[in-house]
Amino acid sequence: MIVDCHAHVVVPGLGADVEWRDGGQVVSYRGQEIRAALREFRDVGRILEEQDRAGVDAVVLCPWVSLCGVEVERQNEALAALAGERVLVLGTVEPERPEQLVELMRDGRLRGVEIPSVPGGVYLGDLRLREFWAAAEETGALVFVHPSSRGFALPVMEEHYLWNTVGNPLETTVSAAHMLGAGVLDAHPRLNVLLAHGGGALPTLRGRLAREQEIHPPGRDVHAELRRFLVDTVVHDVEVLRDLVELFGPDRVLLGSDYPFDMGSERPAEIVRALGLPPEEEALILGGNALRLLDPSNPVVLAQERPA
Repeated sequence: MIVDCHAHVVVPGLGADVEWRDGGQVVSYRGQEIRAALREFRDVGRILEEQDRAGVDAVVLCPWVSLCGVEVERQNEALAALAGERVLVLGTVEPERPEQLVELMRDGRLRGVEIPSVPGGVYLGDLRLREFWAAAEETGALVFVHPSSRGFALPVMEEHYLWNTVGNPLETTVSAAHMLGAGVLDAHPRLNVLLAHGGGALPTLRGRLAREQEIHPPGRDVHAELRRFLVDTVVHDVEVLRDLVELFGPDRVLLGSDYPFDMGSERPAEIVRALGLPPEEEALILGGNALRLLDPSNPVVLAQERPA
């Protein structure tokens, strides 16, 4: 079963207007027009048609990151209404209000939450978020960490689309490294934290991060802690993805497309199949891992768990 775990949707009434104009989709939000969402962003029926063309069986929809934390209760109700046989949904919370996450998971209709890499300007290892991480561990929520876009106010980022190609994964890298340095994953070893875009540059920097812990207390095992993250496949390079599978293991890599954006992948399963992995490992990445984390009652998961 093919499950796209990284796809976005806009629900109406939150200040983001979506329309098709002059042959393209335009998202108007806070006085700006965004034209990077190339495929259907709002209508679930049409989104599923797009998923059919992509060869995807089920999709995990989460908010457009600009709407994370906006009108939480109202947005989560609208998101929960989208769930169906082929649609799993992640909700939104304000991370400094962990009771929202507890309530969301108790309700059971949403399978976790998406949060920005730097919610409200707070990096993810900050003490203000410790109760949120404790609640995420206790409830078993999947926490999908996604860059907020244009997180670095450097003039050069406005050139050559660098705010997206470099800035977005760099934002995730910095905040995830902040989690490592603060020992969040050591303190909460059962967390399920999914990093967008293959974790950005975090895997490449693991040696430098480990070296820092060799020269500064408390001397954390950065390599072991880093492998507690989950990462998606949105890296656009087979060899980069091969390195991620080797580093994290096939049970911690999840298929993603970054639908409906221009920097996403139109046929996300192809890069996984190009790895030539053993069938059981390929199946985990293509959908087994997502179903295990988000839909343990799915027949596919139950069949995997059934004794031989």
